Amino acid sequence: MRKKWGMILGLTGMMLLGAQSIYAAEAADGTAETTDAANEKETAGADDIESKIKKGGFTAGASVHDPSVIKDNDTYYIFGSHMESAKSTDLRNWTGFSSGVNAENKLFDNLFDGEEDGDPAAFTYVGKNEEGGYSVWAPDVIYNKKMGKYVMYFCTTSSYVKSNICFATADDIKGPYHYEDTFLYSGYSYHDVKESNIEELMGTDPRPYTAASYDNNNWPNCIDPDVFYDEDGRMWMVYGSWSGGIFLIEIDEETGYPIYPEADEENHVDSYYGKKLLGGYHNSIEGPHIMYDETSGYYYLFLSYGNLQAKGGYQMRLFRCDTVDGTYTDAAGKDMYLFVEHKDHGLKMMGNYTFPSLTQTYMAPGGQTAFEDEDGKLYLVYHQRFAKTGELHEPRVHQLFRTKDGWLVAAPFATDGETLKEDGYSGDEIQGTFYLVNHGTDISDKVHKPQKIQLNADGTVAGEELKGKWEAEEGTPYIDVTLGENTYTGVVLEMTDEAGNDTMCFSAKGDNNETIWGVKYLLP
Repeated sequence: MRKKWGMILGLTGMMLLGAQSIYAAEAADGTAETTDAANEKETAGADDIESKIKKGGFTAGASVHDPSVIKDNDTYYIFGSHMESAKSTDLRNWTGFSSGVNAENKLFDNLFDGEEDGDPAAFTYVGKNEEGGYSVWAPDVIYNKKMGKYVMYFCTTSSYVKSNICFATADDIKGPYHYEDTFLYSGYSYHDVKESNIEELMGTDPRPYTAASYDNNNWPNCIDPDVFYDEDGRMWMVYGSWSGGIFLIEIDEETGYPIYPEADEENHVDSYYGKKLLGGYHNSIEGPHIMYDETSGYYYLFLSYGNLQAKGGYQMRLFRCDTVDGTYTDAAGKDMYLFVEHKDHGLKMMGNYTFPSLTQTYMAPGGQTAFEDEDGKLYLVYHQRFAKTGELHEPRVHQLFRTKDGWLVAAPFATDGETLKEDGYSGDEIQGTFYLVNHGTDISDKVHKPQKIQLNADGTVAGEELKGKWEAEEGTPYIDVTLGENTYTGVVLEMTDEAGNDTMCFSAKGDNNETIWGVKYLLP
């Protein structure tokens, strides 16, 4: 028989198959409190909670946009757009070590060679941007085992489609990186296709790539490269932004160059750009990152939606697949190869939000990457903007957790050494007043503000606007929270927030592609 904490009052269908459930806390004499009595106690105690919550935040100490992360020995390194980079030993406090798109930045040793005579090699095709300078965006650094080198894949660009992907190599993770070559081009027409490698690879009549103008509804913008190893040790690059969508191409580990595939129209494989995974028609999808997780057996595809500005609705979404080349689907079971409206596709992991303890409203998180540390913990690394600070941004790192159905959810606060309690918590520990944020599926400047709810001793959820039930699986960190017709599956953990408050949190995802966060402040 499955053990319960407290009584179940009028709730049916709440048993978890093959697992025990906790509904909330027993009274000291072993009897359960009534719903009304519990609600009265919790409501009375909740009235002055916010006055006791410490308010605050923290600064990361660096500003790195579109950060990619790599660990070398005991130090984490992030590399971002505009040749910015930083390092940390705790994923929280960062120290920059390169900045500025110019020859004085020693991240590269030859990127600007020949500038006095014209555009350097990495910029010959794209030229200068509208400000009259050069754009170096969204790098990704990986240690190539066969080359025995750190390899940086990055893009140079000058317009919303005229871009190319390049690579550089180094013996030390901090550089200097030596520009090697450019291998993927976008944004050309028949007037300037000869400046790319299209004709060399595809022949002198490279249709359907060229026309009077570039078909950016169907072909990619060659930026935002992300390179990774699959479960078999093969190397791949996923890339793309807006335009024709997100594409995947295999990388030759021996050389660092792409392995241009044979065309396969039925499976959406192009002989130059590789396989189209999703997106297109200039929908606001970019910053792809793929991480293989051996524990779950899934490839997780992280994406940014929206415009990157603070009020642009930037946010992070998630898809998954059990093979590297798709088809990637979201928490609702939908793929996104053919579609028009993308806001309802993809599990929304995080958007604009705030909590009572935060002195800053968090806006436009994105440009993400993820990784598994040596201790098995998963982390999400991204850049974060804030309300009322213009376009100021900083790196943030949140721990990721696997749900019981194989999805990933992020902790509500920046990592600070927290560890998931694998055997979970009792009903006594869980029940109480929570501040709930639902990230929704919108792509907008809306700030998702917390609503106060009670997780009651009888397994019900009560709030001014929200009603439902909750259920925790005994001996595990798993929790289900049902609000209206939607059930969200996730984990419970304790962690310290950015203001220094001890909290109990839950992070859970729904089959409606929404993520909810709940925070209970553990006040003295």
